[in-house]
Amino acid sequence: MPEETLLALDYGTKKIGVAIGNTLTRQARPLTILVSDTRDQRFAALADLLGQWQPDRIVVGLPLTLDGGEQYASTRCRRFANQLKGRFGAVVELVDERGSSLEAQELLGTNEADDAAAAAVILQRYFDTLPL
Repeated sequence: MPEETLLALDYGTKKIGVAIGNTLTRQARPLTILVSDTRDQRFAALADLLGQWQPDRIVVGLPLTLDGGEQYASTRCRRFANQLKGRFGAVVELVDERGSSLEAQELLGTNEADDAAAAAVILQRYFDTLPL
């Protein structure tokens, strides 16, 4: 497998956590949290990140119910992933994000939500599924 740079997004309507990693090291790290009031601001900030990092693919956390079912947030997330494909021509992968915020809090040793750390957890899950 050729080396690829991946950007991961923990999507929310108010904030988007962002993480970065590559397939060579298979290590994800938190990058930033995008906070925007409008959809246009959100996509402008994403365009800047995509221009800066030039990722080969984008991993988006898919919110599912505890039993793995779809919910309203899943539909919104799928629409967001489709918008990334349409606007930027990006290759987008969806990854189950159940428990990623709690796992990020445990890693950070805090009760505060950290969307960028949650995005890193999501990206690490993706790396962990790749064949060696």
